[in-house]
Amino acid sequence: MHDIINWLVESIGAMGYPGIFILMAMESSVIPIPSEVVMPPAGYLVHAGKMDMLPVILSGTFGSLFGAYLNYFASHYLGRPLLLKYGKYVWITEEKFAKVETFFLRHGEISTFIGRLLPVVRHLISLPAGLAGMNHFKFSLYTLLGAGIWVTILTWIGYFIGSNQDLIMQYSHQAIIGVLILSALLVVIYIKMQPKKEDERG
Repeated sequence: MHDIINWLVESIGAMGYPGIFILMAMESSVIPIPSEVVMPPAGYLVHAGKMDMLPVILSGTFGSLFGAYLNYFASHYLGRPLLLKYGKYVWITEEKFAKVETFFLRHGEISTFIGRLLPVVRHLISLPAGLAGMNHFKFSLYTLLGAGIWVTILTWIGYFIGSNQDLIMQYSHQAIIGVLILSALLVVIYIKMQPKKEDERG
């Protein structure tokens, strides 16, 4: 693990901010590169004084938005039949897509925010949003908020761990558990708020 982390740190350091943008765009689209192996090493480079915190977070966050829009437009213009037909070549199975679409339909547009905080769902939630033709302002806002939170958490993990590079993946996994709990609470709060809105309309 030490050698892998060293390689990631060196690679990200060589690619710079554009590399972070590209890798997180890939992570957010149909190429599931784990963000846990991109942002913590970048955070370590901030700790080492080789990169700056704000550009790192912005590069990761806007890279995520760019990748999300690749999925959004692909699903919007291809439609469900072609998406499912060719999706299998990039690991998008019909079963996996059905689960993400159900998640989107059940929780509404806020799911594009919550989904950014969840493993697996993160790089697929933009597909049902594209099929539904979700409003671009809301899609961008929710995606940036969710991606920004996740990117910031991972970057600070790498920063605080500092020279203890072997612990990066361990703390990233702990962060996933914490974010899952937070996401579950957000879903519960959102569901609780729905009846109140309906009552107000009535």
